[in-house]
Amino acid sequence: MKKNTFHKSFQLNGESFSSEEELLSFSKRINNSVFSFLSDWFNTEDFIIVQTSGSTGRPKPIPLKKEFMKNSAEATGTFFGLKENTTALLCLSTDYIAGKMMLVRALTLGWKLDVVEAISNPLEGMDKVYDFSAMVPMQLQNSLKDLHKVKKLIVGGGVVSNDLISAIQNLSTQVFATYGMTETITHIAVKSLNNCAPLRGGMTKQSIDNETPHYKTLPNVYLSQDNRNCLIIDAPKVSEERIVTNDVVHLISETEFEWLGRYDNVINSGGVKLHPEKIEEKLSKIISNRFFVAGVPDQKLGEKLILVIEGEKDSVISNKVRNLNELSKYETPKEIYFVEEFVETETKKIQRKKTLAKILPH
Repeated sequence: MKKNTFHKSFQLNGESFSSEEELLSFSKRINNSVFSFLSDWFNTEDFIIVQTSGSTGRPKPIPLKKEFMKNSAEATGTFFGLKENTTALLCLSTDYIAGKMMLVRALTLGWKLDVVEAISNPLEGMDKVYDFSAMVPMQLQNSLKDLHKVKKLIVGGGVVSNDLISAIQNLSTQVFATYGMTETITHIAVKSLNNCAPLRGGMTKQSIDNETPHYKTLPNVYLSQDNRNCLIIDAPKVSEERIVTNDVVHLISETEFEWLGRYDNVINSGGVKLHPEKIEEKLSKIISNRFFVAGVPDQKLGEKLILVIEGEKDSVISNKVRNLNELSKYETPKEIYFVEEFVETETKKIQRKKTLAKILPH
């Protein structure tokens, strides 16, 4: 394959470059991860080796075609209207696909990209306003008072809580949740999270009190379901194969869906199928700490529903949970555990199985 080049308008931390060598030399001053990725990007191989995050299984290296990565960048640019000279902030680690793709979008589309450390409050102390950025939910939570410095923001790598969604409703920033995975080269679908975020394809402004907008696909992505009601992704511009996921969805059309939860998380309790993610959505209205629900073996029910909360034991929260009217009797946890600290992946996603292993007898 011929070597990649970069867009003539591309800038990195305020600098323009006349050659790849000049860009690589400058990137060494930013950090080794950026330099390493750019070195791989400009070599003659037609693919990049990327590490999966490990949130739904063991982390593993997978090859991604550079051509597909550029296609993904083009689709994001089209979908969000991010053209040449877009100003963008990279505040995620470039060790993983979400950070790498911010670089690819900037290189491909001719953005002016600033790279900062991947800290919890990357906007603090900044006096610049950016057209676009990407964050994880924790960064969004810690950046609320500074969020006006970003016009459009995508959020991925975890679920955005109801409290956080409520907190962003009256902000000027358009905030979007993303759906995707390393295999699809980050997001293949997006949904707006706040009032001021209309989406391409006629999605209108929504209030938090109204029906939540559904995920809508980027260009050239088509959806179907298997016999488990799990999402199948046909995205020939970013993947040679159809991707069969373990995500249970309500399919609205071949380009829109509502995410219900992970098939491998479904709990069969006394013959009733429970989606942990939907129960967690209801519980998030009364629990401010991090938490999750899970199914554990039970002689009578097969599996029983338990709730695991991060932090010190709190009888007030326990009582609120048991008396929450929104939960059906099947959705009410049979036991509540408190854990000092959850086990996390390197990208700060909760590792449920390893956390459960800390509290349950083997």
